[in-house]
Amino acid sequence: MTTATTFSATPIDNRDLAIIDARAPRFNQAIVAVGSAVAVATGAWPILLVLGTQLAVSVLLGRQYCLPCLFYFKVVQPRLGPGPVEDSRAPKFANTLGALFLLSASAAYAGGLTSVGFGLGAMVAGLATLASTTGLCVGCEVYRVIAKVRGVRGGAIARVDLEALGGDKADGVVLFTHPLCSDCQTLGLALEAKGERVVRVDVSKRRDLAKKYGVAVVPLAVRVDPAGRVTGRVG
Repeated sequence: MTTATTFSATPIDNRDLAIIDARAPRFNQAIVAVGSAVAVATGAWPILLVLGTQLAVSVLLGRQYCLPCLFYFKVVQPRLGPGPVEDSRAPKFANTLGALFLLSASAAYAGGLTSVGFGLGAMVAGLATLASTTGLCVGCEVYRVIAKVRGVRGGAIARVDLEALGGDKADGVVLFTHPLCSDCQTLGLALEAKGERVVRVDVSKRRDLAKKYGVAVVPLAVRVDPAGRVTGRVG
């Protein structure tokens, strides 16, 4: 599983929870980094509680309840334009870890374990700063390692069921797409212009198939033979 480099021609909003504008998590991480740094530097640990609660709410109820994300989608994104699209599962897992650390830090401070609270808060501040400034999200990487251990490898497809995908049993290309992915549309049209038979799978409507085949990033195109065996990647 890798970070997406696909760009959307249409702004990604907070209603499609399967994908996200990759800059939104970094914006959220920047808020967490600043807030956590202020909290540990001044001893104002309730800031950690507020940040942890906000992350927990967004993880449990969806990012439409994430205030920094709402600010990004309503104010920042319209000015910068749409950014790269990525699978939302890794950032969500990272937010889960962040919430646990922040709430644990708050509990430690409240219980008089100041050094423990300081250490946990400082760790969140450091990792969030790293993620927001460099794009290296440690929590996201942990998620990807766990996914690989579980056997979920984006694009590692050996065979597809052409009948389940609605395609004929003939040589062609299976293209996993999303309506907001402009590169998906470009790739599909380019393949058809070359005379390729393209079977499109919209992962926003067929999330069951995306999960079945471990599709973490779109566009993902694979060439298949009449039996559905994958003979190679395309693009």
